[in-house]
Amino acid sequence: MTNTSTASGIAAPAGLLSRFLGIITAPKDTFQGVVARPRWFGMLALTTLILIVCTAGPMFTEWGRQAALDQQVQTLESFGQTIDDETYAGMERRMSFAAYTTGLGILIFSPFMALVVSAILFAIFNAALGGNASFKQLFSIVVHAGVISALSALFSAPLNYARGSMSSSTNLAVLLPMLDEQSFLAGFLGAIDLFIIWYVLVLAIGLGVLFKRPTGRIAIGLFIVYAVIAVGIALVKSSFGGSN
Repeated sequence: MTNTSTASGIAAPAGLLSRFLGIITAPKDTFQGVVARPRWFGMLALTTLILIVCTAGPMFTEWGRQAALDQQVQTLESFGQTIDDETYAGMERRMSFAAYTTGLGILIFSPFMALVVSAILFAIFNAALGGNASFKQLFSIVVHAGVISALSALFSAPLNYARGSMSSSTNLAVLLPMLDEQSFLAGFLGAIDLFIIWYVLVLAIGLGVLFKRPTGRIAIGLFIVYAVIAVGIALVKSSFGGSN
């Protein structure tokens, strides 16, 4: 992405759409502009809106509500819960307003998670490693990395409609459908999503630009944390699933 300059030699700020596309096509250059001029509200509003439309929108349709219900049942059963007829009926009734609760949940959860991730990274890089970035800069980096999450929703929404399912189609477990769903390997691969890998890489690039540290080292650290979380999910699933 090429930045234009004003007569004074100061880079002209990129617009919202340019930054959105820049995170996908030229993340390092885009993050340099974000660090120089940290702005987060527009991007947070845009990515959150995309998530709401792509996730809650289908639940206004019959197929979307049924697909969401099937996904909920599948998720609960993967953690060892047994869904009886009464429980299923209650879940089915709640589906009538699931689009509204899901949309509201994303509206609250998306900014909250960006704040939590930013606070953790701020403590690590500023307090522990001696960085001097402002919280606004770091929060802007995290928010802009969220473009990849929005892109994942845009990619998955039409695919889910074609499949009639809201189960993930971009995790590694999809490549090995013959695996026992209750096995540790299936749980681990199911927690490894291609878009999350992309998100971690983009976030590492942003942090490298902000703190002037090697992107590779940051990415390795983030991937280790991601792997630990995936192992934890797999252990819980295989433990509870195997107890049935």
